[in-house]
Amino acid sequence: MHPRSPRHLRVAAHAELISLIVLLANLFTVHLKPVSSLTGPTHGCAYLFVVIASWRLRQAPTAAKILALVPGAGGFLALRRLDRGDAAGAQAEGVVPS
Repeated sequence: MHPRSPRHLRVAAHAELISLIVLLANLFTVHLKPVSSLTGPTHGCAYLFVVIASWRLRQAPTAAKILALVPGAGGFLALRRLDRGDAAGAQAEGVVPS
């Protein structure tokens, strides 16, 4: 079993994507200023948190750090890369050289 990516990064990735969805839904429907005033900074903070948290992870490959820079879905792309890298590392550790 491979270790999962950090919980704080998962929470921030969800907050980033959900806040973006709310922002876009508000923009294309009623465009209420209070909703934009609340979700805009929330999305910005979640995006910055995802980027900084992924860059501070020692086990994160460079590809995951670069994917975290993608606005909106970057958190999930980085998490997917982190989980895939952990799985590859766990498989490589299980191999016994002959």
